[in-house]
Amino acid sequence: MELAINGGSPASARYLGYGHQDVSDEDIQAVVDCLKSDYLTCGPATAAFEEALRDVTGARFVTAVANGTAALHVACLAAGIGPGDEVIVSPITFAASANCVRYCGGTPVFADIDPLTWNVSPSSIREKVTPRTRAVVAVDFGGVHVDSEAIRAICDEHGLVFIEDAAHSLGTSRGGVPVGSIADITTFSFHPVKTVTTGEGGAVTTNDPELARLIELYAKHGITRRPDLLRNADEGGWYYEQLVLGYNYRISDIEAALGVSQVKRLPEFSARRRELVAFYNEQFADVPEVSFQMDDTPEETTRHLYCLKFDTEALGVSRRFIFDALKAENLGVNVHYLPVYLLPYYQDLGHGRGECPHAEDYYDHAVTLPLHCGLSDEDAQHVVDAVMKVIEWCRENDAIGSEEGGR
Repeated sequence: MELAINGGSPASARYLGYGHQDVSDEDIQAVVDCLKSDYLTCGPATAAFEEALRDVTGARFVTAVANGTAALHVACLAAGIGPGDEVIVSPITFAASANCVRYCGGTPVFADIDPLTWNVSPSSIREKVTPRTRAVVAVDFGGVHVDSEAIRAICDEHGLVFIEDAAHSLGTSRGGVPVGSIADITTFSFHPVKTVTTGEGGAVTTNDPELARLIELYAKHGITRRPDLLRNADEGGWYYEQLVLGYNYRISDIEAALGVSQVKRLPEFSARRRELVAFYNEQFADVPEVSFQMDDTPEETTRHLYCLKFDTEALGVSRRFIFDALKAENLGVNVHYLPVYLLPYYQDLGHGRGECPHAEDYYDHAVTLPLHCGLSDEDAQHVVDAVMKVIEWCRENDAIGSEEGGR
């Protein structure tokens, strides 16, 4: 069968993006109801969203914020990160997981990933700890929970703050304990490609009351009206005080109203994503040219991404060719992620190739496939068909070493 990149018919008749929001009529009505209400921000929908997140994460304290990057920034501020401090982060993540450290004047230190789970490696974290280390930002890549037991042990041993970047993993648990109540501080993102969306939005959770106080202050201008926090006598109902230099990272009630409705659907979203991941894993398990992310508790994982690592040497083609060929088959493939330290901004700070060999090997061979609740069973089969079509074409052409005719 001829590849679409070479003029053949695509495996899927319609474009299948790697991620997509799932918005129901009930979700739309929730937003409409908010728009017709008295509050578009700082109102009851925000409080209801925070309560809904408390229910699904098990966290004592939740602060909803404007986006996942704001959540990470607030987390680092609450952790006390400042100039001269180091924070260990994973390189296979969106840039915000490291940028949040830079916002506070700190230095991100990149630990390598585990070659099977693609999450940050606890042994690499341990190797990177110095007297200046203050925290770890561990990313649940693709929704698969990090090795929190090992990371917690390292953090406790060295007095570090454990920040879990759970932008990918709302709905994931470990041993029955939901993500959001495991680390010292957990951050979430509700971008449209995530499992639950508010359009833009994020949240920060913790079980520590002092961290919760700081998180709320930094997210809301550093201003409070709470009587127990005021330093001076309350002058009246209008009175407030600014206690720290905070930011306007509030979420709107419009976004929060969508979030409340979406969180109700989290069990449905989680179940469908697990079905799709199980199907993909079954289909690719006996394909020697690809490998997928290892997860020892798939029944507890809500997956955000499904990535395949291609053996480009065995296939005799570049990752670029595989990406372009799958794109031509009507798959909205992507790559998650370029190691953060290889972005030009971080290279200008002195970083470069060779820092995290497992992360670089993963990046050089990875392609993200479609995974979202808008995919039908037929769509999922088309995804598999497209991947196998490209692999079989490579097998038939026997790695001839050129990429002519689309290769």
